Amino acid sequence: MERIAICPGSFDPVTNGHIDIITRGARIFDKLYVVVLNNGSKNPLFTAEERVALIKEATKEIPKVEVESYSGLLVDYAKKVGAIANIRGLRAVSDFEYEMSITAMNRVLDQNLETFFIMTRNQYSFLSSSIVKEVARHGADISELVPEVVEIALKRKYSGSN
Repeated sequence: MERIAICPGSFDPVTNGHIDIITRGARIFDKLYVVVLNNGSKNPLFTAEERVALIKEATKEIPKVEVESYSGLLVDYAKKVGAIANIRGLRAVSDFEYEMSITAMNRVLDQNLETFFIMTRNQYSFLSSSIVKEVARHGADISELVPEVVEIALKRKYSGSN
């Protein structure tokens, strides 16, 4: 039986911290779906289609990874693709508190979907998509924070040449 996992997030944009979690998750499972969730409460810089394209390019060398977008409950997507696990990255205790509440709700909705937390590597413990966007908006060097394709896309967005 193929062990399938999902790695959900808004990924606006995907960072090197996300790529690290995706890479490590792909080593553990037979297939890993990176799921760009469309969160109606957020106002993303990139469209879902742009985020999917950026992640596909950034993960093209990582075997067993597929990238899709989804609107709806994560547990429904997991059932659709036959996932047995949900992979989440943790940077700090504050992440754990938030993730624990999401995990508890997912467990109510589908008790068969397990959540695996992967601790972020130290060099990415401060990194978030929000921080990356703020730094990029001011023209600072983000080359160590995001894949090259994302760096280029952010420069385009903030220069006004979409």
